[in-house]
Amino acid sequence: MNKKKIFNDPVYGFITAPTELIFDIIEHPYFQRLRRIKQLGLTEMVYPGALHTRFHHALGAMHLMDTALQTLRSKNNEINETEYEASLIAILLHDVGHGPFSHALETAIFQNVPHEHLSLHIMHLLNEHFGGRLSMAIDIFTDNYPRRFFHQLVSSQLDVDRLDYLNRDSFYTGVYEGKIGADRIIKMLDVANDKLVVEEKAIYSIENFLVSRRLMYWQVYLHKTVISAENMVLRVVQRARELLQRGVEVPASPCLRFFLSSNLTLDDFRQDKSILERFVSLDDHDIWSGIKEWAMHPDFVLSYLAKSILSRRLFKVLISSRPIEDEMQLGLKELVQEKYNLAEEDIPYLMISGKIGNNAYDAEGQTIDMLTKSGYVVDVAEASDLPNIRALSYKVEKHFVCYPKEVAH
Repeated sequence: MNKKKIFNDPVYGFITAPTELIFDIIEHPYFQRLRRIKQLGLTEMVYPGALHTRFHHALGAMHLMDTALQTLRSKNNEINETEYEASLIAILLHDVGHGPFSHALETAIFQNVPHEHLSLHIMHLLNEHFGGRLSMAIDIFTDNYPRRFFHQLVSSQLDVDRLDYLNRDSFYTGVYEGKIGADRIIKMLDVANDKLVVEEKAIYSIENFLVSRRLMYWQVYLHKTVISAENMVLRVVQRARELLQRGVEVPASPCLRFFLSSNLTLDDFRQDKSILERFVSLDDHDIWSGIKEWAMHPDFVLSYLAKSILSRRLFKVLISSRPIEDEMQLGLKELVQEKYNLAEEDIPYLMISGKIGNNAYDAEGQTIDMLTKSGYVVDVAEASDLPNIRALSYKVEKHFVCYPKEVAH
């Protein structure tokens, strides 16, 4: 069988699967599932073009990893073929553990089971399937490989994951302010003292990357209408879970019903392999088919939320840089309760409050290191003439409240 396949990617052009093992991983059902999970959850409610999938993103990130490794090799950094392949596999599988609607439902389907842990769990199963040939990729993914710059390419403040999703998400949403010079940034990468660094002449590209990231968060990922849509879907799934666990009949696909009927933890996944088999057949379609059925359910809260999502009657959102006043929240609760004749415990399903945050550069976590012309390695935020980067490292938090528009015009 010819395994030298070419994928035509609208962002980068032609992408190849460079080895037979990588081709076989892409062909595996665990990876193919990513075709059925949208990269941006419900962002299409605001940007109709945002229909790309985790499958697109994983291939794009692998392509950028390939470019980055070739760049590092051209600067006399020794990277053998095993490390090269393992790095591509690590980035290819970094999101394989995402559930339906990506981040939006991470807390609704399981209890405290982050997608990174599920990705690692799936990587271990694939490693068994492929006879231990993913062991180095797992070490790179978990930062247990001695040459740590490989992990930084997979996960850091300037990883190829971020470079791809900013490029790809700005392309599909049409928010061109988010477009970054990924090619230039990658061409400026190097390794110093086993750490990933960028050459000093890339400083303005890095500033542009961080500004673009902040813009994309406020304009796309944390857009107020996206917050409304995602919270409504989160609540409708939580309501379905609550009803099922109370013994009320709620239609759902067998796999979705299984997860909503039980409160599973990461330990459950580790101890019972059949749970993961159910998980890898779960995708966006399970949720949408559930929502369509729930629109006709006798439970008012479940059907109201489902109908509203299907017809895009999204909740009104108020966003404030200060906490929403208690008096206002209390007034809204009373209006919601009165209009829909709700029990006290059901009010949070239709009046949702919370907090969002955005910092483009988290210098506390991991710095972006710059290699100066004189050979010193410094934090990019310390570059003297760029106060912007220091400003971008401050976390901005905002508070929000969502409620049905017909409650208070």
